[in-house]
Amino acid sequence: MGQLKRMIAGLLSAVLIVSAFTGCAGKGDISSGAAEQDFPVTIGTVTLKSEPAGVAVFSPSLADVILAMGYEISLKAKSEDCDQEDLSVLPNVDPSNPAAVKATGATLALFETNPGDEVTAALQKEGILSLILPAAASRSDLERLYSEVGAAIKGGSTGYQKGIKTANNIYLTLDDITRVIPEKDSPVTVCYLYDAKGKAATGDMLAGKLIESAGLVNAFAGSNGGQASTEALTISNPQYIFCAEGVKKQLQESAEYKKLEAVQKNQVYEMNPTYMERQGRGMIQAVSFMAGTVYPELLEGNLPSSKPSESSSSAPASSGSSSSSSSSSSSSAASSKAPASSGQSAGSVPSGTYKRGDKSDAVKALQTRLDQLGYMFTAINGEYTAGTEQAVKDFQYLNGMEVTGIADTDTIVKLNSSDAKKREN
Repeated sequence: MGQLKRMIAGLLSAVLIVSAFTGCAGKGDISSGAAEQDFPVTIGTVTLKSEPAGVAVFSPSLADVILAMGYEISLKAKSEDCDQEDLSVLPNVDPSNPAAVKATGATLALFETNPGDEVTAALQKEGILSLILPAAASRSDLERLYSEVGAAIKGGSTGYQKGIKTANNIYLTLDDITRVIPEKDSPVTVCYLYDAKGKAATGDMLAGKLIESAGLVNAFAGSNGGQASTEALTISNPQYIFCAEGVKKQLQESAEYKKLEAVQKNQVYEMNPTYMERQGRGMIQAVSFMAGTVYPELLEGNLPSSKPSESSSSAPASSGSSSSSSSSSSSSAASSKAPASSGQSAGSVPSGTYKRGDKSDAVKALQTRLDQLGYMFTAINGEYTAGTEQAVKDFQYLNGMEVTGIADTDTIVKLNSSDAKKREN
């Protein structure tokens, strides 16, 4: 019996020792959630011992993620294809020139795809860690992407949690758009084409999920790898086709594609390709553009059969811009229905309190001001619809106010002030 007790005691001691070591290792590991501390932090197989002195980003999509999180102050350099206006002051560097990267003060390089062992080894010799963060493929994976970017820049606790919050806020905004989609008896099938050679937003891509967020059926939901055959497109025969700039003309001139219903009915709409290529605020623009094109009543504010807004929509929304853009396809429903704000004077919003259901010229002035600041994604028509409510929530959130969706006195004062924060593109 005494020997048995000693064996049990020994086993318990071993378990406690293992648990102790496991707990220490987990303090900086974010694989299962936020770390107990900011640094050191382990992301995949890479461990950052301290906050990077500077970051070089070599992916325009990751650059969008960093902008969405408000961490662009940490950037020291970028690749040339990171063409965001907010990053125009940063020097363009090539990762294959590690000395040039080091000269910018960057100690961390962020990649979306593997640049190759030769590049990462050369950067390592210059004291620059390389971190590869693949694009997100789903809603939950977007949290993974944002949390990893945040953790890499600001640590496994602070940055990780900021990433989760930002990703959730983006999807809360998308959910709010989804909630105001009119209910239809039959689904509307659409697709998104990156080119006229088969590159498309398929079901295994986050871009494919954005189509569903717009209340639409993705014709290529069953396809994978970002590729869809001409046969698949012909069989699905989508009612609407969204595509990158320059693709519409190619479809109209193609013997195979010009037979499609969308092409014959001139329901092919081009939009800024970055909306479907990058995983920052542009995703909101993609969804609002597609939804506003197929459901123009969204932009008119006339939604008698809309799904009611739920309580969860009161959560703060993303810091992304949601005004749609149509390039050469200026005849699209979205662009023709949504008033542009560029030619409107700033003006001021009359004092008072405005909420969902209100209809007046004062509400129209409120919408105009929100549009000028980059928050409106529905029409300016004087009706305080769900879209206006969401725009107010976004404004309140980005300006550090209580998020209610009601334009109260404090909100109006802030809207009329010179330091009202704009929503960045």
